[in-house]
Amino acid sequence: MEKKYIVRLTKRQRKQTEQVVAQLDGSPQKVRRAQILLKADHSEAGWTDGEIAEAFGCSVRTAENVRKRFCESGFETTLHGKKRSSPPREPRLDGHAEAKVIALRLSKPPKGYANWTLELLQERVVALSIVDSIAKETLRKTLKKMG
Repeated sequence: MEKKYIVRLTKRQRKQTEQVVAQLDGSPQKVRRAQILLKADHSEAGWTDGEIAEAFGCSVRTAENVRKRFCESGFETTLHGKKRSSPPREPRLDGHAEAKVIALRLSKPPKGYANWTLELLQERVVALSIVDSIAKETLRKTLKKMG
C-alpha cells in the first residue's frame, strides 16, 4: 500500500535526529519520535510502520502519527512536540491574590497562635473571600516563592 505521508529528512534534520538518539537527548517521547523519523525516512531505509512499531515497541498508529505530523506540521514540531497554548488548569491565585496571601502571612497570627499554619491561612483566605477555596499545597508553593 502506498503511504500518504512520506518522510524525507534533509542532511541537517537527519544529523539532528541521529544526535538526539545517540545522546538520548530529551524526553523518552522525543527520542522515540527521533528513532521513528530516522527509520521512516524514505531517502534512507524507509521502513514500514509495522517494522518501526515492532522495532521500537510502539503501536503502528504511533508511527503513522509521527509521519503525519512531520508532513503537516514540520520537523521541529514533530521532534520536539507541540507546545501547549495555555496551562491545563488556570492558576488559583493571580498576582493580586498572591500579594494578599503573603501580606496575611506576614501579619500577626490569630490570638492563641504563635505562628501562621497552612490550615489557619487556608481558613482565613477563604473567610476573607480572596478565593472560594484553596488547597494547602497551593498556599505552601505561593509562600515558598516568596522565600
